[in-house]
Amino acid sequence: MINDLTPSQIVSELDQYIIGQENAKKAVAIALRNRIRRQKLPPELIDEVTPKNIIMIGPTGVGKTEIARRLAKLVKAPFVKVEATKFTEVGYVGRDVDSIIRDITEVSVQLVRKEWASKVEDKAKQLVDEKIVDYLFPVSTKRKEQKTNFLDGPFSSGIEEEEEKKESFDILKNKDEREERFERTRKKFKDKLEKGELENRLIEIEVEENIQPTVEIFSNSGIEGMGINFKDILGRMFPQKRKKQKVTIAEARKILLYTETQKLIDMDEVIRDAVDKVENLGIVFIDEIDKIATQEKSYGPDVSRGGVQRDILPIIEGSTVMTKYGAIKTDHILFIAAGAFTTSKPSDLIPELQGRFPIRVELNILNKGDLKRILTEPRNSLIKQYIALLATEDLKIEITDNAIDEIAETSFLVNEQTENIGARRLYTVLEKLLEDISFNAPSSKNKQIIIDKRYVKKKLQSIVKNEDLSRYIL
Repeated sequence: MINDLTPSQIVSELDQYIIGQENAKKAVAIALRNRIRRQKLPPELIDEVTPKNIIMIGPTGVGKTEIARRLAKLVKAPFVKVEATKFTEVGYVGRDVDSIIRDITEVSVQLVRKEWASKVEDKAKQLVDEKIVDYLFPVSTKRKEQKTNFLDGPFSSGIEEEEEKKESFDILKNKDEREERFERTRKKFKDKLEKGELENRLIEIEVEENIQPTVEIFSNSGIEGMGINFKDILGRMFPQKRKKQKVTIAEARKILLYTETQKLIDMDEVIRDAVDKVENLGIVFIDEIDKIATQEKSYGPDVSRGGVQRDILPIIEGSTVMTKYGAIKTDHILFIAAGAFTTSKPSDLIPELQGRFPIRVELNILNKGDLKRILTEPRNSLIKQYIALLATEDLKIEITDNAIDEIAETSFLVNEQTENIGARRLYTVLEKLLEDISFNAPSSKNKQIIIDKRYVKKKLQSIVKNEDLSRYIL
């Protein structure tokens, strides 16, 4: 639970995926803990405490984005990553900054919808089984109607009345027997369905056609800037057509499960919960913020610099943005900005924006030891990923410790000789190293391969020695 996480526990969780960068982990752990503390404040103070936004300063590939992403995943918070360079000042062609809030609200709605779907899954599965049985053994309209009570009708007197009563009882008896046989047969089908004996049987089901009328709407900031879901509006105006489709029961189950699940979800409740999550737990990661920092000797229009800073400021300060799900207040959304700041510095941002990012943390450049740890220690480490991928081809790969040392050494050397792209260099080196093995894996007769230091040197040494070649290949 989020309420039980202490800063040290948050750091421990992040340590499972991110190597080093202790200062950055500590900063985000405190920011998250302050959110927990805020929820426990009295009502008169809860709205007064605002998040302490963070700027992460460091080169590419050192873990800035991953820290923010893992933090959001840890607490199941709505998270969106945006690049500052994609936005332009209002009035110019391009995305406006309000779309950040619309995007995170959409993410939150999908997040809550999934939570609801898991809650109603069992009920939806029961309804799907009933529907499939109906398709297999349909109930006629007449059968669904209530039985006619023959005894309540008018009868003739005397002998004729007795004969009519006897005939009515016989009819009722026959109907009851038919009903019992019908129910027994349905139950047999249902039992077979539960045992999975009918999965490959073809049935004809009714599905909704996903054809929506297309209407082009032109506006200054585009349709997304209007915050209106025209597909929903037009969908109500033009009821969806239904078509019959022949599918296997296994395929029908997937189609019907989605349909029944959506019917059971209370969208009004989903939207209310999603809006609350955005406003109180939302995390926005703004990458490349250094690219919009206004430098002293810059020329030409600052559409993507000072203008964007002025537009982004109200959202970070706290404002209300209209979305198709209603008004979203941004006062308590946590903003984490990041940039390399190689040609600029945080003080090049406009003063008001600087003031909204009180916490500054610098991330370290990765050394050879860090690269080696990244290869092996995280739960989702690259070595584990590649071994698992090749195992799907029944190929067992073993990478020795001295081979891992050599891979880290090579990656570090190439980073020094060319552009330093941090841990991302490991991807290029490993892809080149395992290129032939991966290509030949499906047809390889040797199902167990050991990669040692000698193999790594043989594959990579000639490329590393030729600096021009390494620039293109690694």
